[in-house]
Amino acid sequence: MNKMARVKKEKKTPWQRFCAWVNGDAQEKSLLPAEPPKLKKKKAVKPQQKKAAAPKKEWMGLTRFDHIYRVCAVFIGVVIVTVLMITVVQLPLFGSPDNPADNEVVERYVEDGLKETGAVNMVAGMILDYRAFDTFGESSVLFLAVTCVTMLLMRDRNNTDKDEDLLTAREHIVEGHEEDIILIQIAKLIIPCVLVYGIYVVLNGHLSPGGGFSGGTIMGSALILFAVSFGMIRMSRFFSYSTFRKITSSALMVYAASKAYSFFTGANHLESHIPLGTPGAILSSGLILVLDICVGIVVACTMYGFYALFTKGEL
Repeated sequence: MNKMARVKKEKKTPWQRFCAWVNGDAQEKSLLPAEPPKLKKKKAVKPQQKKAAAPKKEWMGLTRFDHIYRVCAVFIGVVIVTVLMITVVQLPLFGSPDNPADNEVVERYVEDGLKETGAVNMVAGMILDYRAFDTFGESSVLFLAVTCVTMLLMRDRNNTDKDEDLLTAREHIVEGHEEDIILIQIAKLIIPCVLVYGIYVVLNGHLSPGGGFSGGTIMGSALILFAVSFGMIRMSRFFSYSTFRKITSSALMVYAASKAYSFFTGANHLESHIPLGTPGAILSSGLILVLDICVGIVVACTMYGFYALFTKGEL
C-alpha cells in the first residue's frame, strides 16, 4: 500500500511535466504518458440523440455576445478612424502663416535662442534651458522605470530558491569557461570606439545634433556589448547595483541643483550669473553642457539596467 501511495504522489499532471521540461529539470520523454492510451470505440449516434445534443441556451447566449462584441468593435474602430481623418483634413497647411504653431514661442526660440542660451544647437537650447524642467522630468521617469523593474525582477533571498541559485551558479561557471574568442576580440576593438563616440555626442550636443539622450543610448549599447561579450561576472566588477544607484542618483541631483540655481537667478528679470561663453566653443552655453552629461549618464545606466534585469535578474 505504501508503494502504491508513493507512486500516486510521484505522478505529475501534464502541466507540471511541461513546466519541468521548460525549466530543464526533465527530459522530453517525460511529456509522453507511460502507456499509450487505449482507444475507445465510438458508439453510433442515432438521429434522435443528435437532436437531444443540440446546444443549450447558454452557449447560444455566448455566441450572440461574441457577434455583438465584434460588431461593436468594428463600429468603434471605424468611428475613431473617421474622426482622425476629418481632423487631419482640417489641419492648416505646412508653412502657412496662419498656422497656430507659428507663434511667439517659436519666434523666441529661433530669434533669441543663441543670444539667451549660448547654444548653437537650437534643440539643445530649447530642451535644456527653456524647457529644462521637462527634460528633468523625463530623466526622472527613466530612473523610476528602472526602479520599478528592479523591484519586480531583482533576484534576492525572498524570491529565489535553491534550484534557481544552482542554475545561476551553473551559468556563471559556463560563462567563465566557454568564451567566444571571435566575439571577444571584435568587442575589444569596437567597445572603446563606441564609448568614445558616445562621449563625443554628449559633449558636442550643444554645438551639433546630439546630446544626452542620443549619446547616452550609444554608451548604453557599449555597456550591453561588453556584458554580452565578456559576461556579467566581469561587468559586475566595475558596474554593480550600488554603482548604478549612486551614479544615477548623483546625476539627477546635480541636474536638479544646477537647473534650480539657474532658474532662481534668472527669473523675474534678474540677470543670471552663469556665463554663456563663446558660441561654438566646447565650454559654452552655460549649464547646458553639464545637464547634457547628467542626462547621458542616466540614459546609459538605464539602458544597461533594463538589459541586465530582463536577462539575468540582477545588476
